[in-house]
Amino acid sequence: MKIPSPCFVLDEKKLIRNLEIIDHVQKNADVEIILAFKGFSMWSAFPVVKQYVNGATASSLNEVKLCNEEMGVKSHTYCVAYADEEFDEIVTNSSHLTFNSLNQYQQFIDRVPLDVSVGLRVNPEWSDVETDLYNPSSPVSRLGISSSNLSDLPPRVEGLHFHVLCESDSFALENVLSSFELKFGHLLPNIKWVNMGGGHLMTRKGYDTNHLINLLSAFKEKYDVDIILEPGSAFAWQTGDLHTTVLDVVDNGGKKTAIFDGSFTCHMPDCLEMPYRPKLQNGSDVSIESWHPYRLGGVSCLAGDYLEQYWFEKPLRAGDPIVFKDMIHYTMVKTSTFNGVKHPSIGIIKKDGKFELVKEFGYTDFKERLS
Repeated sequence: MKIPSPCFVLDEKKLIRNLEIIDHVQKNADVEIILAFKGFSMWSAFPVVKQYVNGATASSLNEVKLCNEEMGVKSHTYCVAYADEEFDEIVTNSSHLTFNSLNQYQQFIDRVPLDVSVGLRVNPEWSDVETDLYNPSSPVSRLGISSSNLSDLPPRVEGLHFHVLCESDSFALENVLSSFELKFGHLLPNIKWVNMGGGHLMTRKGYDTNHLINLLSAFKEKYDVDIILEPGSAFAWQTGDLHTTVLDVVDNGGKKTAIFDGSFTCHMPDCLEMPYRPKLQNGSDVSIESWHPYRLGGVSCLAGDYLEQYWFEKPLRAGDPIVFKDMIHYTMVKTSTFNGVKHPSIGIIKKDGKFELVKEFGYTDFKERLS
């Protein structure tokens, strides 16, 4: 089957490669690694994921439902704030429940069944993340409880949770743990588990998995706690692309813009928010002498729906493909139908090399998001 355009395409072999690395870490460090839906919730791939990990983390009622339905287990749940009308359904379908504040703990703790393990999110106030939009470790962050507000563990709290990394290495985690122990070490002898969140990009080339394993093993032995990691990017890192097609080339003010049948604001918002420049399968993000420069522009009416120059070996024409690399983690979960722009289809290149179209989107999908 021909790959439609636009289309997110997952490579199953590459996903399995990542899962094998993740499984190696969790077995050798004797920790639990679960999938973070916030980074990868392509549930058509969950039958493969479930062969390597046994759980997932959810941050909303919808993600809790997805975990129960498609992963087949209750979720590890953390929400920035729980709504009263959703709480009972969330907690009924959760194995672990983490509160972001002591206010929410006090409001809901009496409604948490005894078989649900309760945790608190804390802020160790250290991170290597330089982009403020993705850095929750500020002393005034709304995410997590500061050490100055947590001298003792409230009743029923069995775990502590932090999440301050983003596509980071194990040495960044080592620094986080130093700060975490300094600020919350007095609580560690009285808990059962520590959830170290996500941002552990253990599937990236060059990542020192042995250092990670040794770091986790030492912490686990020192405090006699269970350790949970919940990476999002690591699962789907470099496992698939966004396939698009040039529709037009606009030449104004001496600058050519290739308009493709996708959108940065609708389909790749990190490119505008972070900002982040994706690699191309059939072009270069750095200047190559004698190649042809083009800005790439989406089909939405947002004036800023473009990225500055990429270079192509041959002049671009309508009908030419443009393939954006590494678009499966985080990108897919942030898409929108702003402007009614067509949502990319979703497909998988299976282990045998054959393409399987999983989902197509149309007018009904756009219309039913609104009323």
